[in-house]
Amino acid sequence: MTHRRCTAVAAASFLLLSGAAVATAPTAFAGTPGGTFAGDRNSDFDGDGYDDVLTGAPGGTDGGKKGAGYVTVQYGAASGMGTATSVPRVRTAVFGQATAGVPGSAEAGDGFGTAVATGDLDADGYDDAIVAAPGEDEGSMSDAGRVTVLHGSPAGLTSARGVTLGSGTPAVDARFGLALAAARLSGATPGDVLAVADHGGAWLFTYAAGSLEGTGRLGTAGVPGRDSMRPASLTTGNYDGDGYADLLVSGSSLEEDYRPRSALYMGAADGPAYARDLAGGSATASGDIDDDGYDDLVYGRPDKPEDGNEPLTGGVVGVYLGSANGMDDVNELGTPDQVWTQDNAGVPGTAELGDAFGADVSLADIDGDGHADLAVGVPGEDIGTVADAGGVRILRGSDAGLTAAGAKSFDQSSAGVPGTAEKDDRWGGQVRLVDTDADGRCELLAAAPGENTLDGVVWWLAASTTGTVSTGSWSYGGGSFGTSGADALFGAAIDE
Repeated sequence: MTHRRCTAVAAASFLLLSGAAVATAPTAFAGTPGGTFAGDRNSDFDGDGYDDVLTGAPGGTDGGKKGAGYVTVQYGAASGMGTATSVPRVRTAVFGQATAGVPGSAEAGDGFGTAVATGDLDADGYDDAIVAAPGEDEGSMSDAGRVTVLHGSPAGLTSARGVTLGSGTPAVDARFGLALAAARLSGATPGDVLAVADHGGAWLFTYAAGSLEGTGRLGTAGVPGRDSMRPASLTTGNYDGDGYADLLVSGSSLEEDYRPRSALYMGAADGPAYARDLAGGSATASGDIDDDGYDDLVYGRPDKPEDGNEPLTGGVVGVYLGSANGMDDVNELGTPDQVWTQDNAGVPGTAELGDAFGADVSLADIDGDGHADLAVGVPGEDIGTVADAGGVRILRGSDAGLTAAGAKSFDQSSAGVPGTAEKDDRWGGQVRLVDTDADGRCELLAAAPGENTLDGVVWWLAASTTGTVSTGSWSYGGGSFGTSGADALFGAAIDE
């Protein structure tokens, strides 16, 4: 049965630096650039067929500059992933703007690693890493933001051909790079299209003649027929199965009391085009939940009701099921096919104000049955009398969509999970499902960026034929890679 996984995540004149020609990937692993299914796209920087993990530590110290930020890379293998201190030793790497060859300079407050994404931008068969520093200044313009691309190679990520990108219209507090995504949104280029969000919309970049070039902007300050929207996240998925990824720009309306909503742009041979608005949330993910060959879309809205007249719920997760018609079958109001809270029968826990159910979401096949399963972060969950200790809920995929049958719950008080549930840990602030040993089952990464007074820690939980299990789980932080973990906010961003 085909194993499918989601992409994430998960958008004038441009400033860039680029390098020379690239090597050809091994035929066995060179796939279709930007595909949304595991058979044709991984987060695979070295082309060995194993998913690699890219993690941001935007508060980290780099080059002696606190808050400059850095990212870590954990390479997958038959034995899975590890850290620089693992026994036996596994391959890892650390990159920041103080790393030789990485464009730019490490400066306090840059936040390098605030958002991360992967995609094969240059179509060489090796995935590239895209890293945002939305706190980067452009001259006298504070927090204008910049994005860096590190290219994949047979040896993994390299800074040798590093590229730096800026907005076509840099502005104070634009925060270019606040969200990122890369996928095959267009047939006009052999590589993935890079989407970079700032406060006004999503800028698009593609490779041409050996360098990245800006190809336009999907402005959300006036989406056709709708009010202006400030982007917060980007997600891609192939919702209509046409071979082109589609782009969802999610954020908050600037005209409707900041109500969350999303703008959907459908990929096509000549590039993405606006299709419609949908209900939205601050977290989104794509994957094939019902195993019908079409990606489905999930959004999380922590502590947001489905209707402005309803009371706050402690968080909502909505599900749109893809089809041959994409999202055209969704009604005019954009009502999702399924809506989940912790009050749904079978969902562990109880819906309470402040739980933040849906603060982050990730879709991928955990048990190897061909259906994408959902990990939901609940970082505001109280564990007993411990406030905001946090937790994670797992809902299973099925032919009918998500189901609570066999749902699971984990937190730091769960048997086998290292650590202790403490106030304000906010465990589950980031969740990611990744298959680093290529066995067709995705492990769970659950992050608590606020753990240990903002150092940040990530936990690894194993996958099995019965789903996620805590037996043998382990945790790691920035210090596990031989770099400073103090106040690093490690795990604030983890790529799909």
